[in-house]
Amino acid sequence: MTYDVIIGLEIHAELKTKSKMFCSCSNDAENKAPNTTVCPVCLGHPGTLPVPNKQAIDWTILTGLALHCRINRLSKFDRKNYFYPDLPKGYQISQYDLPLAYNGRLDIDGREIQITRIHLEEDTGKSLHFKDQDYTLLDFNRAGTPLMELVTEPVIKDAAEAKKFCTAYQQILRYLEISNADMEKGEMRCEANISLQTPGGWEYKQGQILAKKKWLLGVKRPLNPKVEVKNINSFRAVEKAINFEIARQTDRLKKGEKILAETRGWDENKNATVSQRLKESSADYRYFPEPDIPPLEITEDWLNRLHADLPELPAAKRRRFIQEYQLKPETVDIIIGDKALAAWTEKVLSELDAWIEANGDQAARQERRLAKTAANWITGELYKHLNSHKQKVADLKMTAENFAELVCLIYQDKINSSAGQTILETMYDKGGDPSQIMIDLGLEQMDNEAELEKTVQHIINDNPQQVAQYKKGKTNVLQFLLGKVMAETKGKANPKIVKELLEKMLAK
Repeated sequence: MTYDVIIGLEIHAELKTKSKMFCSCSNDAENKAPNTTVCPVCLGHPGTLPVPNKQAIDWTILTGLALHCRINRLSKFDRKNYFYPDLPKGYQISQYDLPLAYNGRLDIDGREIQITRIHLEEDTGKSLHFKDQDYTLLDFNRAGTPLMELVTEPVIKDAAEAKKFCTAYQQILRYLEISNADMEKGEMRCEANISLQTPGGWEYKQGQILAKKKWLLGVKRPLNPKVEVKNINSFRAVEKAINFEIARQTDRLKKGEKILAETRGWDENKNATVSQRLKESSADYRYFPEPDIPPLEITEDWLNRLHADLPELPAAKRRRFIQEYQLKPETVDIIIGDKALAAWTEKVLSELDAWIEANGDQAARQERRLAKTAANWITGELYKHLNSHKQKVADLKMTAENFAELVCLIYQDKINSSAGQTILETMYDKGGDPSQIMIDLGLEQMDNEAELEKTVQHIINDNPQQVAQYKKGKTNVLQFLLGKVMAETKGKANPKIVKELLEKMLAK
């Protein structure tokens, strides 16, 4: 039997505020010695009082607005009670029934994935385990970090869609500039809830997966419980963990074995999920309103201010780049994958539009030739340099203006592709004006027909065997002769003119 797969995601993202969620400690613990960015508040000492971080609240509401959520005008914090060694207070300040944002959505490949809620809480510390040692050390530097949690409805259909959702959400967080959302550093952590149900035996109603078919005497068949998978620290692992769990549960059901409602962890070394503990329900956490923090009233003015802070988000930018600049979707996906690269590309395209306006090139304007050339060079040669040097766009030595000028030199056939790569490499290393680099390195393309004709004739005279083959119909020899001309001119000849001259002179 093939079972219906039901997946819901819980995604935690650490917000990059300057201070922690409920105290004034630094929120930057990277490369800091253990237990050095702590105070009595984030260590949970008796008698201390939490003070909410307004920036974290703003950013959570902003995320809700970006994901088309409704915002609770009256929200509050709650105490979530559970024991964990690196939870200093023995409870976590979180949100339960009145989260900041709820009922949102995110479009994935034309399908809307419904978002149940986005709420704000504090992170725990870290437990450090050592091989062959019988003790655990605790580092509380992370304790109290603002942690935003997004919960989807159980409507994700497979592992690939779950991975795409996580990727799209990370991109939005980075566009909003509220979280680095680096999964490898634990700044974004994904948990997947997976259950398998018999086709036709369940229905999705008002946010709940409910039993549909009944046994005798009107008793409903029990649903298979869901399993939560934690410790997923990469998009690739999200897909692998979900697929493993689907296969594991399918195998148990086919053997007539029960599925336990449990929490499992993803073991990257074993490429498998491993059991951690039986899954808790909301009642186990004994939620009650946080007595030390008054309720939050979200006013109209507050919402209007945050609406004004919303930047153009990835999906809207993608549509605009495709429509306005006539770029291929796969090219745009690379560009908008990095907000800084997208902004830099926009500057390049703006410079090219100004050049078109100044030169009155109607064909370039209508067919977006310059934009397409620029996009190809950005996602090709420039992207290759950035990746190989592990460099950020903000650290580039060349300006968008100079890159646009390089594109114009290529478009005008003043340099060929090989020369363009050489100039780009120089600009990448040292910056500088591409026209001047072209002159200094002697890379300007030869397009004087009279001069090129002499070189072409010389190559024809020196390669009689290949010329004879061409005249017998072996037309691919033309590329060999073209290569000889390019080598003779040290790559400076205009290949388009050379090809035309070869065809013309070989036809005699």
